[in-house]
Amino acid sequence: MRTPNLFDPYADNILCQKLGPILSRKDALAQLLDLPSRPQDMANIPRHIRLHHLMRLRGLHIPPQVEGRLFESIDLMLRGGYPDRDPNEPATFAMISGEALRRKRPPSPAIAAAVGGVSGTGKTQGGLRCLNCFPQVIVHERFPGMNGLHQQAVWLSTDVPPSGKAEDLARALMIAWQTATGSGRFTELLAREKFRNPMQALDEWRHVASAHFLGILHLDEVQNFFKLNTLEQRRKRKAGDGPPELSIVEDQCLRWILSLLNTWGIPVLFSGTPDGIGALTKRLSTAERIVTGGVHQFDPFSSWDQPSFKELFLQRLGQYQYTKGKLAITDGVAELIYLLTAGVPRIIMALWIAANRLALESEADVLTADHLSKASKIYLAPLSPAVSALLSQDPLRLARYEDLITRDTTFWPSFWESMSAH
Repeated sequence: MRTPNLFDPYADNILCQKLGPILSRKDALAQLLDLPSRPQDMANIPRHIRLHHLMRLRGLHIPPQVEGRLFESIDLMLRGGYPDRDPNEPATFAMISGEALRRKRPPSPAIAAAVGGVSGTGKTQGGLRCLNCFPQVIVHERFPGMNGLHQQAVWLSTDVPPSGKAEDLARALMIAWQTATGSGRFTELLAREKFRNPMQALDEWRHVASAHFLGILHLDEVQNFFKLNTLEQRRKRKAGDGPPELSIVEDQCLRWILSLLNTWGIPVLFSGTPDGIGALTKRLSTAERIVTGGVHQFDPFSSWDQPSFKELFLQRLGQYQYTKGKLAITDGVAELIYLLTAGVPRIIMALWIAANRLALESEADVLTADHLSKASKIYLAPLSPAVSALLSQDPLRLARYEDLITRDTTFWPSFWESMSAH
């Protein structure tokens, strides 16, 4: 009997040996942090050149605590999904080929998790940055049951197509597979104008993914699996009506995804706007799978004096000013930025970049609070109604925007907070 490795419970599994060390949440957050080089000696750099330095700020990423929890979930899903698919076990290749082979015990259902949040809160970026902490493809020079090299696909990410239909999902998965692995396995299928049997095409993709031991599948824009009531119907809703109902585009897509989890043991990470995640978790069979990995809610900052906003996010962002004169991040500035953006990180970044652009055009070459207000009116004007709706938290106003429709997402954040307290 092998002695278990207390520091790496997966050490004997070839599928886990090149995934890198198991990180603590603190180390994961440090790895996810992305700080471009800070602007220096701006007085001696021409303004038109400073504009291009400003664009490097788009790469700034300050991960919220929820992103650290999401990384842990992905790590657990990825490594925890491989023991039941150990290539040293005869039952593994029997499962891949579709043969029936008696196991000592039935395999555990694969873990699923979901990432929700209104547009601009960083849910997609957070998921992709977590996934990119792992190699996407591993090439094994020697592999059990194989002759020669064998590719292991660690993770794959694709958007659920806008149509929400099986054929378009199959095409999206095949294109993502070929992009990630360099394989031409699906070239002939993709050249066809139409699939004769979309579900058969999905099963063919699944067979290839299983044979290459796909560790985790990330499906973004999950709301595309569902149809929302029209804007006119949503406008007729009254206070107290509750969130608008979504209908499924093609139920067979969700059934196929459940088979990935239940039968084929491939973990799935879902991400999308609150309406899509809400609709997904309303289905008991899907929700039962997601509870293991949890729903990770990416929210806007809740107030201007929230420590994670004022003391962490803004203080770091304030180090990136491209004018000769700098703006002090005071309480008044923090409150102004919050009111202009409703605390949505993507809007905050857009506002900060736009304000720096306006300041660079000014004769004084000094960033001021007035530039923030002007940037909001000039560059971010189309976002003003959505920002107002978010600040109001009025369900009827939020219902005008498909990606702002909120549901009861209080359970999982409070669950993780209570877990962190112990």
